[in-house]
Amino acid sequence: MSSFSVTEPSGRQKWFAGILVVLYAAVTLLPLLWIIGTGFKSPEDAISYPPKMIFEPTVEGYVNLFTTRTRVPEDQLKALGEPTTWYDKLVRKEGVVITGASRFAERFTNSVIIAFSSTVLCIALGTAAAYAFSRFKVPLKDDLLFFILSTRMMPPIAVAIPIFLMFRSMGLSDTHAGMILLYTAVNLSLSVWLLKGFIDEIPIEYEEAALIDGYTRFQAFYKVVLPQAVTGIASTAIFCLIFAWNEYAFAVLLTSGNAQTAPPFIPTIIGVSGQDWPAVAAGATIFLVPVMLFTILLRKHLLRGITFGAVRK
Repeated sequence: MSSFSVTEPSGRQKWFAGILVVLYAAVTLLPLLWIIGTGFKSPEDAISYPPKMIFEPTVEGYVNLFTTRTRVPEDQLKALGEPTTWYDKLVRKEGVVITGASRFAERFTNSVIIAFSSTVLCIALGTAAAYAFSRFKVPLKDDLLFFILSTRMMPPIAVAIPIFLMFRSMGLSDTHAGMILLYTAVNLSLSVWLLKGFIDEIPIEYEEAALIDGYTRFQAFYKVVLPQAVTGIASTAIFCLIFAWNEYAFAVLLTSGNAQTAPPFIPTIIGVSGQDWPAVAAGATIFLVPVMLFTILLRKHLLRGITFGAVRK
């Protein structure tokens, strides 16, 4: 009978592993830090060559992100008098005036509504379907699960034309409801498969004990299964939200005004003299915040959810 022992890593090995982790984190975070830094550059510094690592920070990119501007002749600029706000004063230095608000806030709000609504629907429908597949004898269960999984095998953009024609005929083009339903349909297969794995790990004896105590099936599901499946639900919610939040192709194809989200809007930000890269970087930075906060809030559940069921006794 063979036996083996696990030895504790030496101090040198721990140092080496730590250095590798730090280097990997630095390489991974470099593009993110570059985007954040570009948001605080002036338009000239943003396109300078070689790239400037040390520059005078400015919030001009954020001002340009939330406003529309136009360049006016110097005599007209003097006729307008002194600027009344700090952001007016900031853009006057470039010989431009603010003419109104941009549509970034509206596009950002659309992203929040569509992404979070589709995530909630995915979790609700996915949890119910996963529970049914896990606990009941569903006819052709394996075939149905494979069919659900097969919907993820084909790139969603491959069915873009049929979906575009279907949405146009049903009046769902450029609507919040249409995008919510689409992202829910795309994410539902992932939701069902992930949540079924988590629910399978919950002993059925807990529910049977609850049923013996007089609980209904729904009460046993709500009071026994859901609290234990919260780690899996949190993990699945993060994955579904990230897809819906970052999705670009369908947003470009199916929206143009009312329901357009931030991803197709940010690259089109134009300044008074061409592409406004600081404003684009500022928009990308703000766009990262909700998903980062959502992930940070659920980070404990995410870690437990990823490792759930990895160690068996």
